[in-house]
Amino acid sequence: MVVTPGTIRIENVPDPAPGPTDVVVRPAAVGICGTDAHIMDGEFAPAFPIVPGHEFAGEIVEVGAAVTDFAIGDQVAVDPSLYCGYCYQCKRARGNQCENWNAIGVTRPGAAAEFVLAPRANLFRLPSHLAARDAALIEPLSCAVRGFDVLPRRMSDTFLIYGSGTMGLMMLELAKRAGAATVSMVDINPERLETAKLLGCTAAVTNADELDAPRGWDVVIDCTGAPAAIRDGLARVGRGGTFLQFGVSAYDARVEIEPYEIYRREITITGSMAVLHSFDRAGELLAAGVLDPAIFISHRFPLTDYAEALSQFRAGVGRKTLIEP
Repeated sequence: MVVTPGTIRIENVPDPAPGPTDVVVRPAAVGICGTDAHIMDGEFAPAFPIVPGHEFAGEIVEVGAAVTDFAIGDQVAVDPSLYCGYCYQCKRARGNQCENWNAIGVTRPGAAAEFVLAPRANLFRLPSHLAARDAALIEPLSCAVRGFDVLPRRMSDTFLIYGSGTMGLMMLELAKRAGAATVSMVDINPERLETAKLLGCTAAVTNADELDAPRGWDVVIDCTGAPAAIRDGLARVGRGGTFLQFGVSAYDARVEIEPYEIYRREITITGSMAVLHSFDRAGELLAAGVLDPAIFISHRFPLTDYAEALSQFRAGVGRKTLIEP
């Protein structure tokens, strides 16, 4: 499956051949997320056409000559991030800021295909009880774990999360386990708010004005990338609180801020980009049952229906949508 801006088509492409430290994976499931929508809009991917698909898990079908600890038939999830290891940022353990950053499904051929190439270093071995067709959730969960890595670690904080799609719901589950006193969700999609209620949020509303929080919230997280939500969320951060920009915005999105309010309330504004030392931890969390795949995965499509699946995702229907090549 090949994407160019505004166009999706199914094509035959050469099967990948592993280098000495690579493996070839047959994807069992590939998630669709906001990054894929941005790629369709001509953002992120530096060159087209591109085979998308960066959230995936599957079965190893071929191993490179130097790979000795994985074998054909092993079930794995794959961290799509590709860091150079030698630039200024990589040498400071900031691989997600790599100056030569690449990613499977973004700048390199992805998993919306019968086979995909992956470095051995990026593999997470799935335990026997975790199905590969559910383990595509590990990559988005690893992004959420990275988001929590940049947040303050305080018990009994109050959380306000904008967006109750897959990422907002994952943030909800992590906040509950991180000792949050309350976790309130804001979304204009009633169906998604119902899922947030099912997962045990404190409140689920379409507008934060419906909530009683005169002192604001300790932590506000935007999982939408929508300027209106970001603007509203910044105004809800309490004194000494933190605003996390987690959702991916369009390149041309702009939001006005009030510098005096940042100064007066001692607000911290921070961001979280993709995965950083969090993929294996996310795999362990999913294997331990932190997320219920039956709740988080709402739709599964064959590869031939990728265009329909992406259109449904853009329309805000369901939760996590998976392609099963």
